[in-house]
Amino acid sequence: MPAPIRLRELIRTIRTARTQAEEREMIQKECAAIRSSFREEDNTYRCRNVAKLLYMHMLGYPAHFGQLECLKLIASQKFTDKRIGYLGAMLLLDERQDVHLLMTNCIKNDLNHSTQYVQGLALCTLGCMGSSEMCRDLAGEVEKLLKTSNSYLRKKAALCAVHVIRKVPELMEMFLPATKNLLSEKNHGVLHTSVVLLTEMCERSPDMLSHFRKLVPQLVRILKNLIMSGYSPEHDVSGISDPFLQVRILRLLRILGKGDDDSSEAMNDILAQVATNTETSKNVGNAILYETVLTIMDIKSESGLRVLAINILGRFLLNNDKNIRYVALTSLLKTVQTDHNAVQRHRSTIVDCLKDLDVSIKRRAMELSFALVNGNNIRGMMKELLYFLDSCDPEFKADCASGVFLAAEKYAPSKRWHIDTIMRVLTTAGSYVRDDSVPNLIQLITNSVEMHAYTVQRLYKALLDDISQQPLVQVASWCIGEYGDLLVSGQCEEEEPIQVTEDEVLDVLEGLLVSNLSTPVTRGYSLTAIMKLSTRFSSVNRIKKVVSIYGSSIDVELQQRAVEYNALFKKYDHMRPALLERMPIMEKTATNGPTEIVQTNGETEPSVVETKHLPPVTQPANQANDLLDLLGGNDVPVIQTTMPTKPASAGGELLDLLGDLSLSGGPTPAPTPSVPSSQPSFLLDGLTSQPLFNDIATAAIPPMTAYNKNGLKIDFTFERANPNPNVAVITIHASNSADADMTEFVFQAAVPKTFQLQLLSPSSNVVPALNQGTVTQVIRVLNPQKLRMRIKLTYTLKGSPVQDLAEVNNFPPQSWQ
Repeated sequence: MPAPIRLRELIRTIRTARTQAEEREMIQKECAAIRSSFREEDNTYRCRNVAKLLYMHMLGYPAHFGQLECLKLIASQKFTDKRIGYLGAMLLLDERQDVHLLMTNCIKNDLNHSTQYVQGLALCTLGCMGSSEMCRDLAGEVEKLLKTSNSYLRKKAALCAVHVIRKVPELMEMFLPATKNLLSEKNHGVLHTSVVLLTEMCERSPDMLSHFRKLVPQLVRILKNLIMSGYSPEHDVSGISDPFLQVRILRLLRILGKGDDDSSEAMNDILAQVATNTETSKNVGNAILYETVLTIMDIKSESGLRVLAINILGRFLLNNDKNIRYVALTSLLKTVQTDHNAVQRHRSTIVDCLKDLDVSIKRRAMELSFALVNGNNIRGMMKELLYFLDSCDPEFKADCASGVFLAAEKYAPSKRWHIDTIMRVLTTAGSYVRDDSVPNLIQLITNSVEMHAYTVQRLYKALLDDISQQPLVQVASWCIGEYGDLLVSGQCEEEEPIQVTEDEVLDVLEGLLVSNLSTPVTRGYSLTAIMKLSTRFSSVNRIKKVVSIYGSSIDVELQQRAVEYNALFKKYDHMRPALLERMPIMEKTATNGPTEIVQTNGETEPSVVETKHLPPVTQPANQANDLLDLLGGNDVPVIQTTMPTKPASAGGELLDLLGDLSLSGGPTPAPTPSVPSSQPSFLLDGLTSQPLFNDIATAAIPPMTAYNKNGLKIDFTFERANPNPNVAVITIHASNSADADMTEFVFQAAVPKTFQLQLLSPSSNVVPALNQGTVTQVIRVLNPQKLRMRIKLTYTLKGSPVQDLAEVNNFPPQSWQ
């Protein structure tokens, strides 16, 4: 056969192909020739053919039929054959194919070869594609080469050892003796690979991490020599001495210093030197500074050093390179919670990044801007973020609107500002807001009694301008239905009242019902608003006519509403004023203690929360949801805390609808002025004067221990309410035998839905240590026969939060008899 073409000629020929099909034809023709040569066992040109096959593999064509030829080249005694054979093995073989196991003996022989370059080839191949079986068999040879004096082999052996440790972590200790002298090597290549090996070992083993912490002074010395050394052409990159080694050392220092005071203290000075002496005009210096910042933030560094790191990130924000700006924003976002005040100094630069053309930078800047919002800068930051909301791409509007809602709810300086901000969001990006924004805004408006006239006027004006933003239309419809009389009467004091008639208001609402832009939910809001106006406006006949029309609507929801409203006009017209009166104020959740520490962005301020001196304390919504999961299954627990007050104007008609309901089996005594009228009736039995439990008869019922774990002991004592024997009173006594106080103590209880339960406020939220005091809390249960209870305990002990669940079933039977 004629001699095959050389690799260079093949490359030149393939590059002349004008189409993909022409190139494919050339490759297929050459592959056929290579296969024929392999079948004839042509040893002369095997190396040339495998080299061409590797080039085809790099172009994406199948070359698996050359795998065995690679093994033959590896077994050859010629260095040129071995080089191509090992290269082919690294490209065409991996540990998923059994063929690679045939190489083990060849690699072992080559690791003990007299030529360092052959040994280097074997180390590279083993470190690239060695399987766990190969690593186990050859780890001893790698460890020997790691101790050799040849720096060329030591650096390759160190990288090969990294691969061995990744594949077989239990072999890590084998390389421990060889690591002792690695950092004393002068060769930068060996130093670099040694640091990589130490990093891998520290990341995989806590024992190794503790062992290598003693190397911190040596690593600091190496880093200092790199910074202070003069110009070295062999290692210089853009005026910086071996930046690759510097970055690797900084990463290793970050791992060694994390969570360790002594190691962190030893590296503080060198980190400050790197941060101040590194040149930032080139990207190489920026890479080193970035690694320095990450190291400072991860270790237990001094506060001044952390401020220096954040200032470096602030300088990155002014860089023209978009990648550097993105990295700076991402890093600041990670550190904003721990070093908030330092990040706040760069607020204006961060806000400027909102105007960047790059989408990724915009998103990071938006997230960081929301993280910087607090009570001191809320007005300025919201102005910038609302401007961003106006001009940003649609993909940002949903996240930005949600962030504005959360920030306004947390830091609003006044209710009017809060309402104006939410309305601005709804006007600008109403179609992108979350589903819960409408009920949340309605609750906010309801609770802002003094702002009702102003709010309904603003929403009415917004409705005249634009009805395409459905959440805005829904809120406006609800407010007009509730406070339409204030709109017509022109009682707004915050701004100049507008002159509007009843017919004009009804025209707007009827227009929403027939608009193509209105969703079915919006039409439901509009119809309900029109119905509510029947008790606020005099145009009752017009409202009756509108409601009757939709009694035959094809929308089932709208039809049902209209039919029920028609029934109110006819059969229950005497009840209509009471049923359609204004919604009561929705109470905010309260806390158990008199003072709540409110944690905000960069601020910790004591916020005094008013609490009632009498029960009940309303459980926060999230606690109530947690308690719903206590019992599990279909037996859903009912937690009774407060009951809404019946509107006084409802009269006796509402009672006729509900029937004669009496929980205690007899007439409920009228509550005294000292007891809130919102108390459930069974809880008011026997409460006629202060103190609260004067009329509770104590029975001779032995106490019981409900919980005793981790030093916390919960005892129950039992009493019966007088004169209502159906109400059981359980007093919990929480004591703490640990050597530290249990703070933020919260006791919660849940019972099956066949019972009713009320938790009163505890005497304290701190359980003193060493049984030096107790925390008491009262539970009142209605119809407690065969009671079973799940309890949830949360507290903080020595800075660590603790949470536990327990079930109490062994109540003494005489306590309910």
